[in-house]
Amino acid sequence: MERDPIIPPASASLGSGNRPGLDFTAHARRLCEDLSARLSELAHIDMRRVALRICQVRRRGLYGVQATLTPLRFAGGELETIRRGRRYTIQRLHDAEGREMLYLLSFYLPRFLDHTLEEKLATVCHELWHIGTEFDGDLRRHSGRCYAHGPSERDYHAAMIELARRWLGLNPPAELYAFLDGSFRQLVARYGRVYGIRIPTPRLIPQPRDVA
Repeated sequence: MERDPIIPPASASLGSGNRPGLDFTAHARRLCEDLSARLSELAHIDMRRVALRICQVRRRGLYGVQATLTPLRFAGGELETIRRGRRYTIQRLHDAEGREMLYLLSFYLPRFLDHTLEEKLATVCHELWHIGTEFDGDLRRHSGRCYAHGPSERDYHAAMIELARRWLGLNPPAELYAFLDGSFRQLVARYGRVYGIRIPTPRLIPQPRDVA
């Protein structure tokens, strides 16, 4: 049996310098914990079972994926699904204590950091909102064909901007989001480097065919 992947310690430096640097995933985790603690819409989230990672993009620029939320279960929290007549499961992901993760939250750097503070906070809310209210490893599903964002992704993200503004209106400590204040180059100049955890994307694993 293939060994379950374990979340590694922080690594994967971007930038250079002699200063200790900015541990992006550690700061992002504290931010997400506070968002889920203060906002009732995110109160179902247990960040102890959400893995965070950074992914380095090859091309700079504001356009493209900034962050993604990967469910580590299938619809309804099921461990298996059937695709084209074949059963599949998904590779398990655990932390160092052996706790199994239900979601993988990815930030694409440096692109994510080159947006405004408001846009960064809205993006974090955007991805956390995708976590299903049952917190069973599945996504929050809207009715209709566009189950991830509903009929309008633009309206969805506008709602996330308002959610981020409401969180700011609750006066969270400024140090929770200070690591997002500035572009990637500005943060590297300030801290010397930006680093964080890298985690391989869990794979779909085909299951043995049933014997008739």
